[in-house]
Amino acid sequence: MAWLGVVGIVVALVAIIFMAMRSYSILVIAPLCALLVIITNHMNIIQALLADPKSSYMFGLGGFIAKYFMVFLLGAVLGKYMEDSGAAKSIAKWIISKTGSEKPFAILVAIFLIGTVLTYGGVSLFVAIFAIIPVARPLFKRLNLPWHLFVIPLALGIGTFTMTMLPGSPSIQNVIPTTYLHTTLTSAPLVGILASITIILWGFWYMKKELDKALAKGEVYDEPEVAGAETDDEGLPSPFLSILPLILLIATVIIGSVLQVSGIIIPALLLAIIVSAILFRKHFKSQIKTINLGAVNSVNPAFFTAAAVGFGIVVAAAPGFKIISEAILSIPGNPLISLSVATGLLGCITASSSGALGIAMEAFAKTYLALGINPGAIHRIAAIASGIGCLPHAGAVFAIFAACGLNHGNSYRHIFWVEVFGQFLALIVALIAAIAIY
Repeated sequence: MAWLGVVGIVVALVAIIFMAMRSYSILVIAPLCALLVIITNHMNIIQALLADPKSSYMFGLGGFIAKYFMVFLLGAVLGKYMEDSGAAKSIAKWIISKTGSEKPFAILVAIFLIGTVLTYGGVSLFVAIFAIIPVARPLFKRLNLPWHLFVIPLALGIGTFTMTMLPGSPSIQNVIPTTYLHTTLTSAPLVGILASITIILWGFWYMKKELDKALAKGEVYDEPEVAGAETDDEGLPSPFLSILPLILLIATVIIGSVLQVSGIIIPALLLAIIVSAILFRKHFKSQIKTINLGAVNSVNPAFFTAAAVGFGIVVAAAPGFKIISEAILSIPGNPLISLSVATGLLGCITASSSGALGIAMEAFAKTYLALGINPGAIHRIAAIASGIGCLPHAGAVFAIFAACGLNHGNSYRHIFWVEVFGQFLALIVALIAAIAIY
């Protein structure tokens, strides 16, 4: 009956994707689909859902909240400071003055560049979301661009090459392999650079195509209004003062990363918030209201993401998953190909690139090293493959949609073509390069 466990995992995965696309809340569908996996794999229901201290659904959910809620909270508060003070609008007006109000593609590129700088500078993907949205919103309003297009440069800038491809990235996806392979953050640099160029070119082509299509159809700005203080265009903070908290945030993260300061993102965010509170104090009706609204805005993205992670924890602990893992290892051809399939599939099932890498390195690192594969090639290929799993049930997808006021129905296709298909193209290029070089 071992096959029943595998079938249960597949059906649960299909179900969670289908229901997510139908706009059911991940808070409901994640535990239900986890229960399906538990039953079909003959796992103890109470232990697997609630009680197991290492692999239960609640352990995965609670563990994620414990690790990252402070980042969600501080990131949301900083984003709200940037919005309510008018700092985000000031930055937006400055960008418009440089790009021109008749160049919507340049605006999309600018948003992409902001995301790239933030995440390559060590800023968490989730923090970057909160930092970029208040900058992008007035730009889209001013140019009357459909809000769903925002997802394209956002996903391309924060969730692709700066996360898994660029050498030296401080992302957790680039860090995890080093602990198993004893590699560095700059492993297989040429492979990573070629993959980065591939996905950037693809992303820009897709971005231009979708923009032209939306404008041809006469689509306009349609994002629901977000509660919070409104500011007039007059009396805004200067562009320099407006961007200063973000510059300090990036600089603190980079310096802290170089000095190997653990958890540097928390003090960096606190510093940016404190500086914002001081610099923008004359531009608030009520800082208490801004802080409270920012805190409230952090809850949904944090718990939506954690619910998806909890589902992945249950799947990884299921007996049927071991069968899937063994089948992957038997794939013929260059071992880097089977490594790609293994890590990519883990990413799809667990809906977490970092989770997929953790499981893949734990299960397969020694095996592939014993085959004589270059550790740097293993590092880079596994990292890139882990990013393919950005399916509808991925926590990052729910976080983006919850923060943006969008949903799977009107925006997931952009994430699929940029993050899933785009990273698949980059992986093919990376595999060809890695096999040729190593």
